[in-house]
Amino acid sequence: MVFTLMLMGVSTFLIGCLPTRAQVGTLAPVLLVLCRVLQGVSAAGEQASASSMSLEHAPGHRRGFFSSFTLSGTQGGQLIATLAFIPIAALPEEQLLSWGWRVPFWASVLVAVVAYLIRRRLAETPAFTRQAAGEGVVKLPLAVLMREHWADVLRVVGGALIASVSTIFTVWALAYATSDAVGMSRSSMLWVGALANLVALGAIPLWATLSDRIGRRPVFLVGAVGSAVMMFLYLWAISTGSYPLVLLLGIVTFGVVYSAANGVWPAFYGEMFSTRVRLSGMAIGTQIGFAVAGFAVTFAAEIAGPDGTGWSAVALFTAALCVPPVVAALSARETHKVPTELLGERGGQRPSQPQTVSA
Repeated sequence: MVFTLMLMGVSTFLIGCLPTRAQVGTLAPVLLVLCRVLQGVSAAGEQASASSMSLEHAPGHRRGFFSSFTLSGTQGGQLIATLAFIPIAALPEEQLLSWGWRVPFWASVLVAVVAYLIRRRLAETPAFTRQAAGEGVVKLPLAVLMREHWADVLRVVGGALIASVSTIFTVWALAYATSDAVGMSRSSMLWVGALANLVALGAIPLWATLSDRIGRRPVFLVGAVGSAVMMFLYLWAISTGSYPLVLLLGIVTFGVVYSAANGVWPAFYGEMFSTRVRLSGMAIGTQIGFAVAGFAVTFAAEIAGPDGTGWSAVALFTAALCVPPVVAALSARETHKVPTELLGERGGQRPSQPQTVSA
């Protein structure tokens, strides 16, 4: 986890230092893609590791609440990033494109330093310590994962497509709203994102707490089905050009409804796997799903038509991407009352012992 943190910090800082295309030609976009790949690699290990650690440290009856902290951190980061770019976006175009955009990337080094000082003191979770002492550490976790949990990995891949709602909301909808067809200002739309993330900071732990009481599946389903419906309303509001309507529906869509699925997935996905393979299962499943969701904006841009105004087609496309998460939730087991040490074990029984190495 220290390595993933440092990799993210260094690659983010280096983006702010990249030369321009005018200076080095095609090497500039190549270096940018390389830094983005390094960010993606670090994020893959970071989020799965943090979610697994939070779940395994949590009391059995509050795993949803405590594991949701990782997503609260993600939303908090998005809020800070949006607020950081609001004054930058207000700069004159020439200054914004020459040096202004680099400042937030340089400032990210401060976040990395603070996070490193906190993280270097983290201890292994009690669940992992018990498992390592009793059964040993799994030598080939990927083999065990694919043999015993392949169906759950597929469920996580399908469930992770819910992230498409986030990418459409934060990228395509912003571009559509600030296009000549609608004409909203960049700063005003950034405030929609900032306030939606602020509301999400409160909604995520509330949804997660509810999942500790009634289960992961119903809360996740509310988020997935609700997001499919609300994206139609949100994109329609943008098409009207009414900023109060956009602000209201943006907050409800992303800050409240989407937070139901977003806040509960760390517990929902993590509880599908045993301690032996939890990190591997979450990392592989989510990152495949997130990678597909990352291309949602590219497809949305094509679906929107040559003038980029086909918002209803994009809303329908987003709703279609919410179908796999619904199927994943309906086919999954409910696990909120299963003891932590029995998570991922069929019928409360432990499977045959895998090949292990001594702790």
